[in-house]
Amino acid sequence: MGRKKKTLHDYAAEFTDLAVKRHLIEHKDSGETSVVETLYCKSCELPMRVRRDRILEHLASGRHYRNRRLIKQHGTRTPLLLSTGADLGSSLPMGLDTSLVPQTSFILPSNPCSSSISTSARGNVVPSPPSYHHPPLLPVHRNTISSTTSVISGREDATPSTSSTHQSSFGAIHIRNPPMSSKHTNQRHVISEASNSVVPGGIYTSSNTRGNQIGLAIIGVSYASKALLRSLNEENGCCLYYIVEDQRSEVEGVFSSEILSKTRVLQEQDVDIVLNDRRVSGVIICSLPEVAAVMTLETLRAGKAVLCEKLLSTSRQTVEACFDEADRYGKPLVCGFYKRFDPAFKFLHEKVRENKSLGRIQKISTVSRIYPSVPLNNLKMSGGLYYNTAMFDIDIVTWLLGERIPDTVFSLGHAFCSDMSAMKEADTATICMKFASGAVVSLDISQHCTKSCDQRLEVHGSQGTLRIDNQNPLGITENGTSVPLCSQTHEERYREAYAELFRHFLRTIKGKEQPKVIKEQYIWALQVAAAAEQSWHSGSAVDLRNEVVDVSIIKTEIV
Repeated sequence: MGRKKKTLHDYAAEFTDLAVKRHLIEHKDSGETSVVETLYCKSCELPMRVRRDRILEHLASGRHYRNRRLIKQHGTRTPLLLSTGADLGSSLPMGLDTSLVPQTSFILPSNPCSSSISTSARGNVVPSPPSYHHPPLLPVHRNTISSTTSVISGREDATPSTSSTHQSSFGAIHIRNPPMSSKHTNQRHVISEASNSVVPGGIYTSSNTRGNQIGLAIIGVSYASKALLRSLNEENGCCLYYIVEDQRSEVEGVFSSEILSKTRVLQEQDVDIVLNDRRVSGVIICSLPEVAAVMTLETLRAGKAVLCEKLLSTSRQTVEACFDEADRYGKPLVCGFYKRFDPAFKFLHEKVRENKSLGRIQKISTVSRIYPSVPLNNLKMSGGLYYNTAMFDIDIVTWLLGERIPDTVFSLGHAFCSDMSAMKEADTATICMKFASGAVVSLDISQHCTKSCDQRLEVHGSQGTLRIDNQNPLGITENGTSVPLCSQTHEERYREAYAELFRHFLRTIKGKEQPKVIKEQYIWALQVAAAAEQSWHSGSAVDLRNEVVDVSIIKTEIV
């Protein structure tokens, strides 16, 4: 396959928040004019460097997320959304790395009549709430995604809010302080046990529960697995205090009226109410990777455990930042690699790894055909087939083998769907891997399946073979029929896996277990997925023993 560099318009088509701006430049010497195009962020009005890792880093930043939310709330960009270097970037003839722009802070004093605010700005300024003392900040990791600039409240009282006494971090950008530490006692506004009122001076505790019930909140119901939400409905050991979702119809379609009568439903802009409520010990984040990492960092810094049901990110730097923050704040970060918790896969792992009953593993073959298929927009925002689907099977394989990454990866793929082809993504792929132990692995991944999901796995060892077939409630094996006897969706197949994943999350909050998936295992799966996608684009195998795969720029360099 031929290679070519992606154009600015390719990036603008891939990322909806980006656009191409044209500049007319006049040359003084010759008097001629020329047109120069730059890539820039529409929400932040910042020029972007034409590198995928820089783009993803910016789109995952707290500054971008908050600016986008404010624009969504107000309809247009207001003068209060003063992104650093916006005026400078508008006249630059080439893409600019936003990290090089001077970091200016804009702070509104609590007195709206302060002379430091210009007359033109006062007309749009909402008086700030009284400021409270915050202790000095701890050092922030360089890879941390969230914004570190003090900012302005862009929220109008004319827009109804679910909270009149609390200011959301997405309506007012600010520096979030570390929650609890024996060395740094942190005074914050937290919501008390007895009411939803804001109480100044509250202190977070390590695990806040009501009796034996664990206080929880869920963010992003519209993207959540229905199997996970069903487990949340059925589990008696927890209390759901908040649901954060802009689409009320999505919430009402999943949760019963009885649960909703006891649970507060918030808009995404009011997520800080959740983060400041000391009754909430854990937050389930179901957002797509575009914002899941941002919310994970915010939640960990608020002193709460996190279950990230989707992928954290497709960027290695972002993933490392999330796990590092979890270690720093001493809170569990559970990643939604749900297949590890499926009873069949757990049994297989025990036979292969603990009992060694199969002897030396020679080959593993998996089939993962999704039904119904993942919506195209969700698939695109999740990194495509190689990340959204293949990463979970890659993790299962490395988990069963007990090895890190394969020596060699080769993949072939194709887009049978015209929309997928237009997105330059595959909807069907085969990934072949060879590990240092000699084990050969074949993964069959597809978005296409007829009437029922197809989930199979076979492990062949020197002393025997074990196979997981499709689970059929009727107990009937069917071969050669085009229409299955009993239709089963992907989430129905893994219903028990999601239930056990959720129970595992509760046990980590109680301190009874450590998260099953650690940082290194997530990065290994991410690296193999990136190598597989690279192999598909290039048409050649990737030797991971001698070639370093940069997971942040693979999708940038090749179309």
